[in-house]
Amino acid sequence: MTAPLHEARPAAPGRALPDTQQGMRRRNLARVMHTVSAEGPLSRAAVASRIGLTRAAVSTLVDELIRSGLLEELGPERPGRVGRPGSALAVSGRGPAGIGAEIGVDHLAVCAVDLRGQVRARAVRQADNRDRSPEDVTADVTDLVRQVVAEIEGEGLWPAGLAVAVPGLVARDGRTVVHAPNLGWHDTDLGTLLPAHLPLTVDNEANFGGLAELWLGEAAPHDFLHVSAEIGIGAAVVVDGRLLRGTRGFAGELGHVPVRPDGPPCACGGQGCLEQYAGEEAVLRAAGLASAGNRVEVLADRAAEGEETVRRALHDAGVALGIALTGAVNLLDPEMVVLGGALAGLAPWLLPSLRAELARRTAGPACPVSVSRLGSEGPLLGAAHSVVRGVLDDPAAVPAPV
Repeated sequence: MTAPLHEARPAAPGRALPDTQQGMRRRNLARVMHTVSAEGPLSRAAVASRIGLTRAAVSTLVDELIRSGLLEELGPERPGRVGRPGSALAVSGRGPAGIGAEIGVDHLAVCAVDLRGQVRARAVRQADNRDRSPEDVTADVTDLVRQVVAEIEGEGLWPAGLAVAVPGLVARDGRTVVHAPNLGWHDTDLGTLLPAHLPLTVDNEANFGGLAELWLGEAAPHDFLHVSAEIGIGAAVVVDGRLLRGTRGFAGELGHVPVRPDGPPCACGGQGCLEQYAGEEAVLRAAGLASAGNRVEVLADRAAEGEETVRRALHDAGVALGIALTGAVNLLDPEMVVLGGALAGLAPWLLPSLRAELARRTAGPACPVSVSRLGSEGPLLGAAHSVVRGVLDDPAAVPAPV
């Protein structure tokens, strides 16, 4: 049986709306928001033309969205149009904002993105989170969230929700981390540990990275496999513009695909997993280097300097990636593979062997491999933008400022 496809689970409510008069109104509010967000600034008449409603109906919807702080009027449209100029509408730069957080193995990050897609505040803390208790880690995340929220409130914004990217398996409830081996977490309900007043969603960091690529990437296709890495390696499978989550929500665990069944043990309990050959620390070990603060920068600098052991380690990591990706490409037939996260910074030395392995092993024509311009920012931006997308999807459900 084919696993169902699902959109990202937005922090702001994004559930299907009922076929009632109220449900129709909420859907029309969303249509106005999406249209102005994608094509604005636009007049009321232009919005009405695009979504097929009367100008009077659109004016009523627009007035409601302006009162809610979601749209704003910029003044008369530019001259040169026939007839009386309308007032140009744009999504508000003051109003609800999406708060995104990332819990990494060695860092924590929080950012706020407004409805225009602009990052308005950011806070980062370097920390070794391996084997730290969820309570301690989320206390630090909460501090960073408060810092970011205080900053945006000074600019007239308020938080519409919080989305958290984690390096592990997340249950379909969108809040429980079932297993994060590199953090040492099991069955952890982050909903009980993070600020209760903010609508919350939790998802795998690779999923948020894939969604960021879909929403923010340059000409990203609607069918692709997004691969990202830190200590571990994850993948997001995007099919027809939606995430493929699987029955339990665990789809995309590429890092635990075995590439050498008799290889070294992995934190997941298996052996010879891709993570043991292409994760950041695995590449450092293969290169004979000690773990450093910025592992990607160290590896990239040494490789650029021509250090042979580093280049060989990256070549071998590319081979391992190619082996693991071959199975996914043969099974799913994506339009493209996109390297993100740490892999983006190491792409010049990974791509040759990765592409060669894919070309040698893929049943059909070789799948193109590109590099994300978002790099390591993808999961954090994807998390924040998922909240913004939730606002656009159901503006009537946006929480008022606390």
